[in-house]
Amino acid sequence: MKSKLVVFDSVFGNTEKIARAIADSLSSQSEVEVMSVSQVKTLPLNDLKLLIVGSPTRGFKPTPDISVWLAGLPANSLVGVKVAAFDTRIPKDVLKKNFFLRLFSKMIAFAADPIAKELTSKGGYLVFPPEGFIVLESEGPLAEGELQRATDWAANLEL
Repeated sequence: MKSKLVVFDSVFGNTEKIARAIADSLSSQSEVEVMSVSQVKTLPLNDLKLLIVGSPTRGFKPTPDISVWLAGLPANSLVGVKVAAFDTRIPKDVLKKNFFLRLFSKMIAFAADPIAKELTSKGGYLVFPPEGFIVLESEGPLAEGELQRATDWAANLEL
């Protein structure tokens, strides 16, 4: 296994595009592996230097596959591993146009925060705040500039 791993789940392909942009940015400095959560379920993670996990926001949380995988990681399995989390999401202004969602706007969450919380609960060291990348509709496409923003975000993880 490489010393850096990007794990993702993707429903419509947008989160995978972000994950691959992140991996491409990191690979300029060292080898990085990018895998869907279905591929990574049994890999040991304790030899990693950096683990980045991303999910689309579905029902204001990560996908079930990401949530189950994270919950299933053994306690302290990420001690000594730097971690980061990201998600894909629709813009908040779109949410606020919906009356029902506007009522709950203060409670609206996205997938990156619970991912980061779970990673740190397993002993990981969060190296950068969780980040969200914008999709224009529930199925995409990604907003203009988001792939470049993902590349820039990943570059900051190396600092």
